[in-house]
Amino acid sequence: MFRLRHFLEQSWLLIVSAFCFGLLLAATEYALAPTIRQNRIDKLNRLAKGLLPEAEHFLEVAGKIEIEGRRGRKEQITIYKAIADADKCVGWSFTVGGSGFEDRIELVVAVDAAFEKLAGYDVLVSNETPGFGDQIKHDYYRSQFKGAPVGRLELKTTGDASKIDSEIIAISGATISSEAVVEILNDSVVQIKERLIKQGLIGNGG
Repeated sequence: MFRLRHFLEQSWLLIVSAFCFGLLLAATEYALAPTIRQNRIDKLNRLAKGLLPEAEHFLEVAGKIEIEGRRGRKEQITIYKAIADADKCVGWSFTVGGSGFEDRIELVVAVDAAFEKLAGYDVLVSNETPGFGDQIKHDYYRSQFKGAPVGRLELKTTGDASKIDSEIIAISGATISSEAVVEILNDSVVQIKERLIKQGLIGNGG
């Protein structure tokens, strides 16, 4: 009993300080949450515009689409319709993610209006190894996906990276990060296309 009282007498300031610091941190996070969320939306729109430059704005499709990720994990995906002049649809954009070598990778992906070809991807969130895995952000790797058919992409360690088809050449020394991007796209894009077909938003086979 004496030891407990002595401990409390000696540590009350630390306990109160920790409580106040935690309260202050929570309040700060709550206050900044709208700004953080808006910054993320702004970045998403900027990256999507870079993938579909002909789009004038992006219209959120009502309701989220549920897909099954790796290990059976369910994910809710928000789909954006890329609109140009006269309300013409020029493509679709969405954010998907999965595990990389270091941490979770989140990609902004765009496809054409018929959902037949990839317009490409850009990286929204990634902590992959600098100089190796973070090359998934570089144009020479990302360019392989522009114009690639929607379907099952296949990762190769050697080949012609300038050839646009379903074969993607891995980044040297960063096979896991390269594979992560391919798997994220393989796990998500076809499922999203199937859901949009069921909703009547795109035609079967374009």
